[in-house]
Amino acid sequence: MERMSTLDAGFYFAEHANVPMHLGALTVFDGPPPSYQELAALYAAKLPRVPRYRQVVRTAPLQMFRPVWVDDEHFEIGYHLRHAAVPKPGRPPQLHRLAGQIYAQPLARSRPLWEAWLLEDIEAGRWAILSKMHHCMVDGIGGADLMSELFDLDPDAGPPAEPAPWQPQPAPSLAGALAGGIRDAVTWPLHAVAGVPGLMRQRLSALDDLTAFTRGVTTSARRLTVPSASCLNGPIGPGRRWAWATASLNSVKQIRAEFGGTVNDVLLAAITRGFRDVLIERRELSDGLIVRSLVPISIRCADEQGAITNRLSAVLANLPVAESDPIRRLRLVSDQMDHIKRTHQAAGAELLTQMLGAAPPTLLGVATRAAFQVPQPLVQTVTTNVPGPQFPLYILGRKMVEAHPFVPIGDNVKIAIAIFTYLGQVSFGITGDSSAAPDLDILVRGIRRGLAELQSRPATARRASASRRAPAHRGTVRRAS
Repeated sequence: MERMSTLDAGFYFAEHANVPMHLGALTVFDGPPPSYQELAALYAAKLPRVPRYRQVVRTAPLQMFRPVWVDDEHFEIGYHLRHAAVPKPGRPPQLHRLAGQIYAQPLARSRPLWEAWLLEDIEAGRWAILSKMHHCMVDGIGGADLMSELFDLDPDAGPPAEPAPWQPQPAPSLAGALAGGIRDAVTWPLHAVAGVPGLMRQRLSALDDLTAFTRGVTTSARRLTVPSASCLNGPIGPGRRWAWATASLNSVKQIRAEFGGTVNDVLLAAITRGFRDVLIERRELSDGLIVRSLVPISIRCADEQGAITNRLSAVLANLPVAESDPIRRLRLVSDQMDHIKRTHQAAGAELLTQMLGAAPPTLLGVATRAAFQVPQPLVQTVTTNVPGPQFPLYILGRKMVEAHPFVPIGDNVKIAIAIFTYLGQVSFGITGDSSAAPDLDILVRGIRRGLAELQSRPATARRASASRRAPAHRGTVRRAS
């Protein structure tokens, strides 16, 4: 029996009928599709590598204790591996629509919290696997690690070995569960509070780091006063629309080399252009307006690869949609993200999560649901970037040629974007509430346009832009020269 971490439990408690909290990916393969039986045999052989895939969540009445993971004594692969055909002609619009319908369905809480769908009849003779994993199981980085575990690195790996018989561990008795819950309720808050000084020493090890963090908090607070595009907020329903935009990773790196910043800065600048186009189409764009994004940041260490849990912090970033010049827009994004990193702002969310571990699980559950369900105009979107493997993956000898990520949306946030890189391709997976469907097509085209306009700028444009530094944008901090 293993108890959830504070962050894992938060994602579990946040889910309700209109907010299924699963992550996912659509992975597309070349070659003839395997049979359902072949794929089921493969998953059965690989499941011992990820024990969480055969475990269920158990909770206490009134959420008195943190949820626990226990083996599913009635596990059957057929409940989790599904099969469907993409409607003809099997092109991206039909694939988007079918995937959106599947992603809209919550995972059954009485079973292990994952599904995989074999999708056939995709154009050009391709097929796909659509995966769903609850956010309480894993974050994006961990999900990419799991992908490497479940797939093969060798096209000639051969059929999977017959799995060894699996014997589930019996669930704890009522008395044992109660004793363990009481013990955890006493020791976990003490552990959480005692861990705060060590975490501060780890993240803010020098006095200069602490000073920079304190100054950064002040600047971050000022950024929250910048008017944001609250027209993008609103209530959501159970329906989902999902689409993607793709780009060459080499092209993105060329833009970074030409204009500075990081690959992530370039991607955020392209997303900024996408939201700019949405607001122009809605006639809601005004001077100084921004779209505020929650940007999750992995705090996973090298020795935590493959850990089945969430290892995340987050920061808030203002996307300067009011800026018309693409180079200045990129510079504003880059300067802001550089300041956030230099002032260690991600440590703030991590420390807050650590301290929340001292809260009773009942209060944590109520607070999490309130945070996700109370209307707020502060955050308009989520943008998360997960670097995937840059080496080919295979299933039963078939090469994976594309990977498109899915990220959930929360109450009052109608659109979220996940970025995933695989084999030199960047994919922007865009999740939207059904009411935001018209915006998704505009956003996809805008992201492509945002990258294309940076690629088309000659080298002289960078020098001209650098010679007349962009004026300070409200709520942003320029890089120190």
